[in-house]
Amino acid sequence: MNMHKFMRLSAAVVVALSASAAFAQAVIVAPMAPPAPRTEVVPPPRAGYAWDPGHWRWAGGRYMWAPGHWQATRPGYRRVPGHWVARGPNWHWVPAHWAR
Repeated sequence: MNMHKFMRLSAAVVVALSASAAFAQAVIVAPMAPPAPRTEVVPPPRAGYAWDPGHWRWAGGRYMWAPGHWQATRPGYRRVPGHWVARGPNWHWVPAHWAR
């Protein structure tokens, strides 16, 4: 392979890896079930926003409460709240996201 082709291939690999890293999310796994959700007072509806409810997050070897907050809506999408899913003996966090 000549040097020019090698340089172009190297640049393409760097671009591909950096683009995929931008969309990568950390996988969060907890060794025990989260506590029951807290009761939150949901503020009145806001035009153009969806309420993202509070949830337990895993940090520093324990669960910590993350309060709910508003997210700007995306036309044609619905908000799927983040949630914990049991997989074997562990619990995996599925981040909130927009779905069609």
